[in-house]
Amino acid sequence: MNLLPAVEFVEPTVQYATLVPVGIILAGAVIALLIETFAPAKARRMGSIIVALVATLASAVVLVSRWFLMADQASSIGEYIEDHLTIAAQLILVIIGFLAILVVADRTQVGDGAFVGQPADRPGSSDEELTDSKNYQRSEVFTLMLFSLVGMMLFPAADSYIVLFVALEVMSLPLYIMAATARYRRQLSQEAGIKYFILGAFASGFMLMGSALLYGFSGSLIISDMHAAVVTQGGMDMLAVAGVLLVMVGLLFKVGAAPFHAWTPDVYTGAPTPITGFMAAAVKVAAFGAMIRFYQVVAAALQWDLVPVLVAVAVMTMVVGTFVGVVQKDVKRMLAFSSIAHAGFILIGVFSLVQGSTGHVLLYVLTYGLATIGAFGVISLVRRKDSRNNIMGEATHLDQWAGLGKTSPLLATSMLIFLLSFAGIPLTAGFVGKFVVFSDGFAGGMGWLVALALLCSAVTAFFYFRLVRQMFFAEPAEGVVAVNSEGFGIIAIAITAVATVVLGVFPGPVLSVLDQVAILLP
Repeated sequence: MNLLPAVEFVEPTVQYATLVPVGIILAGAVIALLIETFAPAKARRMGSIIVALVATLASAVVLVSRWFLMADQASSIGEYIEDHLTIAAQLILVIIGFLAILVVADRTQVGDGAFVGQPADRPGSSDEELTDSKNYQRSEVFTLMLFSLVGMMLFPAADSYIVLFVALEVMSLPLYIMAATARYRRQLSQEAGIKYFILGAFASGFMLMGSALLYGFSGSLIISDMHAAVVTQGGMDMLAVAGVLLVMVGLLFKVGAAPFHAWTPDVYTGAPTPITGFMAAAVKVAAFGAMIRFYQVVAAALQWDLVPVLVAVAVMTMVVGTFVGVVQKDVKRMLAFSSIAHAGFILIGVFSLVQGSTGHVLLYVLTYGLATIGAFGVISLVRRKDSRNNIMGEATHLDQWAGLGKTSPLLATSMLIFLLSFAGIPLTAGFVGKFVVFSDGFAGGMGWLVALALLCSAVTAFFYFRLVRQMFFAEPAEGVVAVNSEGFGIIAIAITAVATVVLGVFPGPVLSVLDQVAILLP
């Protein structure tokens, strides 16, 4: 006689369409890996480029369709949430990824790219000389970019501390490798990769410890469950406060906020220039997308305990990025400190907690990302020449950019557009991004913080216009040339320059779309 009760099994309903955009990028990464492994050597590079570009475009098309098909209510698959924030952040990411792939794929008129032929070769060794003599070029960078893009797309959609951590590592590990693969200044590049890896692992440890504390507080690994636990317990438990601060440290590290910014100038300077642009633009989109969700769902309920600390971080970030950036003489290092200052500006929108602030933060990272990809695309084409007129690495000292407006007016004009956008000059996309974020800061009662941001923004304009003066009001520097290329980078620069101007003149359509982005509290 069977005394066990009957058990009814209910078939789970899984909305696989939600995962299609991420799945396309993952499939592209796997295909690119197979091409690198099995295809003939001559076909590997172009095959990987085509796969990477098609994957990002296909994912963008699916994301646009998902935006129009999605109902007002968010849908979730276990620990993955699909809402307007997820789709908007992922769409921005694949757009930036597409443009970054174009810059990465570009090679100069002499056939050299930004990446070393064999990353495993010791700098200056006979193996490296043999690789260069045979003009051998590995193309796994496209596979690594797509895998990193998968982690970035998961980051703002994560509703679990486990998914958040896994997405962080999937995003970061390929970046650690790519940062160490520059063709020129190899030892500086390898130092950048090691430094990024060590400090990134340290920051990941903070995030893990914070997640453990929040699990102990709420009894759940689901981020959205934390809101109910905080509200029920009055939001005064210091275990929750400590956990939120530690998780925020991990996220603040990724956006380059002070005092967690020490890796930024060295990694941006040492990494291959196209990868620097990809890191500076895409990582900010992913990290701020995750930070917005985490802060509004969890940290906002504890804001009375957290705001003093987090506002101090925003202040320090703006001040360090602005005033240390003023004394920089290297263009890449200057833009690294510029990115730190911009992170401080964006934090105002994250902490404001007013209606529409989520979409405005996404608009800011979009405008910043477009200008960043374009700016580093320009840097990759301004090269040094040796005494025999051989094309060498990038000319990144400010003095080497003298007279670029006379020798290469289109390239210099594009750089001018990007610098104007960074400075927040009207009729550029950067102005619109700063305007809406600073307006949210005023609406959120942080007027004094916005005043500091305006002061810092004015100071940052000084070092942007110092470069403008060099390009257009100085005599051309000797031993520097704007090289011709295969054209991939020029396409990316043209698209980003036009988009920067169009978004600055006609921001209405994009603003109206992003105004629909909101996080529904559980």
